[in-house]
Amino acid sequence: MDEAELRARLFALSEEHRDLDAAIEALRTLAGADALQIARMKKRKLRLKDEMQVLNDLLIPDIIA
Repeated sequence: MDEAELRARLFALSEEHRDLDAAIEALRTLAGADALQIARMKKRKLRLKDEMQVLNDLLIPDIIA
């Protein structure tokens, strides 16, 4: 993947992460919200965060001083 593809993927993941966050908050406010569904959404959000971190690491390599 080139840098533009990495940045596009990172942008798409961050949008999905934001959308999941909003969906989780909306579900929490409902009476009788499905706890299992919320837990699954939280796990998906964590996986997205991990993938975003990997992409960030690829875009910003470590510099050895």
